Amino acid sequence: CQLFGYVGIEAVLDQMKIKTMKTGFEFNIMVVGQSGLGKSTMVNTLFKSKVSRKASQPGQEERIPKTVQLQSITHVIEEKGVKMKLTVTDTPGFGDQINNENCWDPIIKYINEQYERYLREEILITRKRKIPDTRVHGCVYFVPPTGHWLRPLDLEFMRRLSKIVNVVPVIAKADTLTLEERAEFKQRIQEDLKTHAISVYPQEDFDQDPDDRALNDRIREKIPFAVVGADQEHQVNGKRVLGRKTKWGIIEVENPAHCEFPLLRDLLI
Repeated sequence: CQLFGYVGIEAVLDQMKIKTMKTGFEFNIMVVGQSGLGKSTMVNTLFKSKVSRKASQPGQEERIPKTVQLQSITHVIEEKGVKMKLTVTDTPGFGDQINNENCWDPIIKYINEQYERYLREEILITRKRKIPDTRVHGCVYFVPPTGHWLRPLDLEFMRRLSKIVNVVPVIAKADTLTLEERAEFKQRIQEDLKTHAISVYPQEDFDQDPDDRALNDRIREKIPFAVVGADQEHQVNGKRVLGRKTKWGIIEVENPAHCEFPLLRDLLI
C-alpha cells in the first residue's frame, strides 16, 4: 500500500529507543564449571569491569567454598548512555567433590524459583509497571580443556539444564590446547551433544525465518567456543590489549586468530 503523505510510522523506532534507554536493560547470566576454570575472569573480560566475585579485602580473592552454593552479584553498567543491570550468578563448588551425584539440583531449583517468582508477579491483578526480572537469561557452561571428550558430569548437567535455560558451552582456558587438539575436541563435543540430543543455544526450534537459520547455523558450527579470559591489559604494537602474557608471547583475548572470545561476546550481548 502506497502512502500519499507523511504518517510518522518511522518515529516508532525513535520512541522505542527513548523508552528503552530510560528504563534500561536487565541481563542475568549464570556461570557454571569447576573451580579454577576462569569463570570469574571470563565474566570480568566479557564486561570489561570487575563484576564477578568481589574480594573482601583489596587484592585478595574470596575463598571458594567446596559445596555447591549460588552467589549472585548485581551491578549497573553504563556505556554511552545505555544502562544495563547485570546480575552474575556464580556456582562455586560445582563438580569439585568426589561424589558429584545430583550436584545440579541447587542450580535447577534456583532457576525454577526465578521463573515462579516472575510468574507470580505477572498474574497479579495490580501488576507493577516494570516487573523485576530475575530469570536466568543464559547459562555459560565451562568445559575443562582435556582435549578428549565430555565427561559424564558435563553431559548430564547439559542434558538437564538445556530443558529449562539457554545453555552455551565453552572450552575454558583454550590456550592450553594446540589448534589441532582444539578442532578435534570441538568436533567430539558436537558429536556428543548430537548423540545425547542436547539442544544448546541457539536452539533450532526457534529459527523463525531462513535468515535466522543461516546465522544460527554459522554459530552452531562454532559451538562450543574455545575461549581465553583475561582482565589485564598489555602493550602490543603500541596498543593496549586485553590478554595473557606468556614467555613466548601475548595471547590476545579479542583477537579472533587467538581465541573465540569475540564470538561468545557477540552471541551473549
